[in-house]
Amino acid sequence: MVCAVPGAPIAVSVGDPAGIGPEIIGKAWDQRRDQKLQPFFAIGDANNFGAHWSGPITRIEQPSDAANAFDNALPVLHLTDCNKIIPGQPSEDGAKCAFQALEMAVGLARNANASAVVTGPVSKAQLFQAGFRHPGQTEFVAERCGIAQNNATMMLAAPDLRVVPMTTHIALADVPAALTAGLVEDRIRSVHLGLKRNFGIENPRLAVAGLNPHAGEGGAFGREDIEIMAPAIARMCDEGIDVSGPLPADTLFHAAARRQFDAVLCGYHDQALVPIKTLYFDCAVNMTLGLPIVRTSPDHGTAFGIAGQGIANADSMIAAIKMASEAAHFRKQLEAAQ
Repeated sequence: MVCAVPGAPIAVSVGDPAGIGPEIIGKAWDQRRDQKLQPFFAIGDANNFGAHWSGPITRIEQPSDAANAFDNALPVLHLTDCNKIIPGQPSEDGAKCAFQALEMAVGLARNANASAVVTGPVSKAQLFQAGFRHPGQTEFVAERCGIAQNNATMMLAAPDLRVVPMTTHIALADVPAALTAGLVEDRIRSVHLGLKRNFGIENPRLAVAGLNPHAGEGGAFGREDIEIMAPAIARMCDEGIDVSGPLPADTLFHAAARRQFDAVLCGYHDQALVPIKTLYFDCAVNMTLGLPIVRTSPDHGTAFGIAGQGIANADSMIAAIKMASEAAHFRKQLEAAQ
């Protein structure tokens, strides 16, 4: 399987065309010079952009055309003419467009015609109605790359905080049973390698948040931290990984604590996402670790309620494009050094 190279442009799938995806992609292009963005191209229905954004677009036939067009217009790899898409009104036709754009973006990255994939926000409910059979885009990308879902790890990253939920979209009541020693070890290994490959961190420093209050308080508040997490962490230390824990989650995210670690692994979804969305709601990035390609995404949804109004904040999309570009660069450097 060929890894994409930094010299190729970045593929940005539009997401649900009734959401803010077209607008924030267009606004990212508007800031291409100030933000020093690598050339990228959008994948979707080129006709749809005018309802969201007034900037220039140009249709391209293949990714290699993007670099020449990028200075003067947003390059769009046109997929198909959807039925009329109305901003803020999701439809099955729009979901199909989002699905097709995602599939094409992953394919282009896998065959090295794109250096990375940035996925626009989608509506899972609409995707399911259109025949999508995966819990989310992350699982779809993993499958298309030939990676088991358990080996694809979601990381949320911001300027001075990276968090990983070791369990994701499951009920809180199901977390203790799902948080096995094997899962903890797999996530630690994945994050350790991912920070080296995608961020150029030679010796990553990891922390694991305790599942229970005060990391269990010696077993008084639950035994998962003692019986499952601590032995798994010890085994990872024996493998040479710099990982600490389990540590009380309520003291892991203030400024001084954040400077001590390159990433924090958390037991469940909200334990990881609440702190990063509180601190960096507009610029956090979702990155999938464990893939043979680079994939990032803005860390927000479709925002149907403001679609088409021209008020969407593009900071997270810009950050996702930047992070994808930097990750592709670090991967290329690592490959050259091996």
